[in-house]
Amino acid sequence: MLETLLMGALLLAIMLVLLAGGVWIAMTLAIVGWVGQAFFTQTLPAKNLFSSFWESNASWELAALPLFIWMGEILFRTKLSEEMFEGLRPWLNRVPGRLMHTTILGCGVFGSVSGSSAATCATIAKVALPELVRRGYNEKLAIGSLATAGTLGILIPPSITMVVYAVAADASIIRIFLAGFLPGLLLMLLFSGYIGWWSLRHPDQVPPADPPTSFREKIRLSGNLIPCTLLIVFIVWVLVAGWATATECAAFGVLGSLAIAAWGRSLTWQNFKDGIMGATRTSCMIMFILAGAAFLTKTMAFTGIPRELAEWVDSMHLSPYALIGALVLVYLVLGTALDGISMIVLTSAVVLPMIQKAGFDLVWFGIFIVLLVEIAEVTPPVGFNLFVLQNMTGKDSNVIAKAAIPFFFCLVLCIALITVFPSIVTILPDVVMGAEK
Repeated sequence: MLETLLMGALLLAIMLVLLAGGVWIAMTLAIVGWVGQAFFTQTLPAKNLFSSFWESNASWELAALPLFIWMGEILFRTKLSEEMFEGLRPWLNRVPGRLMHTTILGCGVFGSVSGSSAATCATIAKVALPELVRRGYNEKLAIGSLATAGTLGILIPPSITMVVYAVAADASIIRIFLAGFLPGLLLMLLFSGYIGWWSLRHPDQVPPADPPTSFREKIRLSGNLIPCTLLIVFIVWVLVAGWATATECAAFGVLGSLAIAAWGRSLTWQNFKDGIMGATRTSCMIMFILAGAAFLTKTMAFTGIPRELAEWVDSMHLSPYALIGALVLVYLVLGTALDGISMIVLTSAVVLPMIQKAGFDLVWFGIFIVLLVEIAEVTPPVGFNLFVLQNMTGKDSNVIAKAAIPFFFCLVLCIALITVFPSIVTILPDVVMGAEK
């Protein structure tokens, strides 16, 4: 046990040194994985490196990622994003924080379509961040909200992470999907609440309110929202109705964005080419990081570090709430080196029996663990959303991590609330499908 923990500490130290030295993030993950396999296992690192890089990117589901990012590039490089903000501006004029709330709302809506944290973060950041900065909003607050609100992509159904958990726990996928809606709404309210509070505390860093607008003028300006709103409603509708997969919805989103931009005479050959190149660069960056993370995940599986941590917690024979607290710490540690799906797969065999024995509902624990995965997405040194925003903004990862800290605590508060009031998670599945016996 001690040797395994020391091994994990050594690999984490190597990762921190490489990141501090400016080594590419994907390369850092791959190097740490190689060191772990070469020195602490009997496997062949070269063979596993090849298979990990291929398996992580040769995925039909992952095809939605570049398409959604391209959709965001189209909205950003044409007049569509500006028109959306103009349509929202009069309605949010008197709300503390004003247009800053569009990051939360946009991530919530887009997350319900994409099911991917990376796609949600990259797409909404591409559309919202330049527009908010241009209008004079605080850039750090916008970056922090995007880093954390982007994680809504795996909490608001449909979510690949939820599906993986449901399979591992032998639980109803539909029930877990339903359980994610109210916590997702609660988290959006917490994020928006902090933005409102911050704006009241720092009125000099928020653009002044516009003059009052008549209701007729608000309706006229809202006409700018109609094209993109219809596109989003259509994408959500065909997904919920089961007429299209997430990848097909992404393709519809690209075609719809191109059609709307062409109809509005804002699509040119130049911004079309620029959009493709921007989507290609961002997609390659994300997929390269995913490949490095997949290789490091294999290393963690071969070394047995996640399982050893879970068994160590089990050996303590803790009370139910002490067990929850210990698991929070374990998953936070694992989140520095593993993606959410790997965390669930590698620990479920040990953790789920512990949870059932302690008397916790498996559906509730599914949402609990998804929230922990969200925290892992914004936890240095390997917070995936931090890397996405670092690439898109060119800012240091420490700056982005500091900007995300207040919203990080909103995630922690959400976990505390669903732990104290578990009905927040279970009430909707019980009402729709009936209480489990």
